[in-house]
Amino acid sequence: MPNNRSAFAEVVVVFGRLGATAFGGPAAHVALQEEECVRRRGWIDHRRFLDLLAATNLIPGPNSTEMAMHLGRVRAGWPGLVGGGVAFILPSAVLATGLAVAYARMDRLPAMDLVFETLRPAVVVVVLQALLQFARSALKSAPAVAVAVLAAAAALAGLGEVTIVLAAACVGLVPRDRLRLRAVPLLEFGLVFLKIGATLFGSGYVLVAYLRAENAAHGWLSDRALLDAVAIGQLTPGPVSTAATVVGYLVAGMPGAIVATVAIFLPAFVLVATTGPIVERWSARPAARRTLDVVNAAVVGLIAAVLIRLAPAALGTPLQILMALAAFAWLRWRPAGSTTVLLGALAIGLVRAVFGR
Repeated sequence: MPNNRSAFAEVVVVFGRLGATAFGGPAAHVALQEEECVRRRGWIDHRRFLDLLAATNLIPGPNSTEMAMHLGRVRAGWPGLVGGGVAFILPSAVLATGLAVAYARMDRLPAMDLVFETLRPAVVVVVLQALLQFARSALKSAPAVAVAVLAAAAALAGLGEVTIVLAAACVGLVPRDRLRLRAVPLLEFGLVFLKIGATLFGSGYVLVAYLRAENAAHGWLSDRALLDAVAIGQLTPGPVSTAATVVGYLVAGMPGAIVATVAIFLPAFVLVATTGPIVERWSARPAARRTLDVVNAAVVGLIAAVLIRLAPAALGTPLQILMALAAFAWLRWRPAGSTTVLLGALAIGLVRAVFGR
């Protein structure tokens, strides 16, 4: 395995470019990584790529970012793990921070409210689309559906997302035959995002559920502002989890953005570094497979619960309902991708801002 400056530089360049241009969410990111690292550059074969991808689903954290770390380690050793992860995260984090600054300064203007009024329903529909896709692969049995329903009910009843995911993981281990804005201390703020990063299983969209729960507990932002933060995170390339960067800035300025970004991604670096050498061997074991299946079902329930909670803030007017229906139809019948839907909603909002209602 290459482990020199040339290989490290190659890793940084490849994942820096992907981090700056890879729109479309985790599934699109993984597809681009496979094309770049397997087909084009031949760093690993397709089977090992799929093994690593399965491994990312068995540990918490943003999957496509963890894939960048795994592939960086394969190409350039431990420096490649760090370089690949940082290069993939940094462009998105910088752009998300810039958009957060603009949002914070312009949010008082009525024109910006017109823009985000059309973005919010599009964000909800994008998450709904992810839920439907995830459900097709995760809910293939009656027990899995039951887990999803119970997870959604527990979340709506107020049980924390972390508790739900850990409970689902414990169930999966059992054999089948046994079935305040600027006043927030940065340390506390960092610990919250560290906890999220260390327990975030499944798609990056599940981050919305975690953010919604912590936001409700701490009273940082309104549901409207939280949806706007998610929309900004969606509009940037690279990891969806940089929505945390936006929340960090809106809550505690630039220090908050830095702390939130570092805290939410730090567990992924640690987990990939510690499990990378062995995870390919244990990912195929029956107990690991059962755990992943149950956690995935619970994740579907969490996404459903967050959609129910956020819908009132995103579907409050006839225009927003119309936007949501149009976005859903576009995603359902045209392979446009979530970025196209969000950019379309943004364009409509900008036209409204320029010409008025």
